[in-house]
Amino acid sequence: MLETTLSPTNPARRAMIDSQLRTSGVNAPFVLSRMTAVAREEFVPEALRATAYMDRAIRLEGGGALPAPVVQGMMLQEAAPKGDEVAIVVTNGSGYLAELLRPLVAEVIALTPAEAASAGTGGKPADLLLVDGAAEQLPESLLARLAEDARIVTGVVEGSVTRLAIGRKTDNKAALFPVQDMGIPRISAFDAPKGWSF
Repeated sequence: MLETTLSPTNPARRAMIDSQLRTSGVNAPFVLSRMTAVAREEFVPEALRATAYMDRAIRLEGGGALPAPVVQGMMLQEAAPKGDEVAIVVTNGSGYLAELLRPLVAEVIALTPAEAASAGTGGKPADLLLVDGAAEQLPESLLARLAEDARIVTGVVEGSVTRLAIGRKTDNKAALFPVQDMGIPRISAFDAPKGWSF
């Protein structure tokens, strides 16, 4: 587990909890506890550490992004993880969401978008999927790693709008229900194929 380098009473982290999460309805004690304990600045390049707690996404090397704190707080709250579950987290250049989740479930499997889009390697099907970004579609190979009726928390892209969505795996498909419009960084690897046109 990543060690925190700052006190949980770090002023920037405390401001994130009080001014961003609580005011947006993220009040679940387990979420606030984890986001107080984990040093968010450890998941961005050193040059960007001063901006780690700002209420905005941070672009990362390699084209990924760390979503705004409220996005990941709401994802974790909607996931309502259980201690005996296997969870998959699709990262988008940062391992922050996976680290928040780690002690709340039995096992966390962190995958890059490329790994999520490739064939699985077997093992116990996951009970929970969190996608740390917005997707036009979730790859069939990723859904194949989930147990039937597994819970899904992800961002979705519809036109130019991104939303937080929750749902379940049903008949090898993701049945998703939009919860709230939010600015969630897009995972371009999960874009739907574009049809040919004039």
